[in-house]
Amino acid sequence: MEKTELIQKAKLAEQAERYDDMATCMKAERNLLSVAYKNVVGGRRSAWRVISSIEQKTDTSDKKLQLIKDYREKGKEAMQRVCTKWRKPY
Repeated sequence: MEKTELIQKAKLAEQAERYDDMATCMKAERNLLSVAYKNVVGGRRSAWRVISSIEQKTDTSDKKLQLIKDYREKGKEAMQRVCTKWRKPY
């Protein structure tokens, strides 16, 4: 079922005071969000691990090491932006 259908069903269930049905729809919605989030973050985490591994193995010039560190930091910031974007506000 598509996201819009799930939301429409949840709203309809709420109006009908069928909260179990509403919870079921929203659980499916949450699962879709979880899968999407996992896939968005997964690639960035993998890249960050590879760069960190390269950084640990690098014993070359300070210039190359600094380039690797800067690139790792750039990846870290990108991952933080994604996580912050989807974080639940309290």
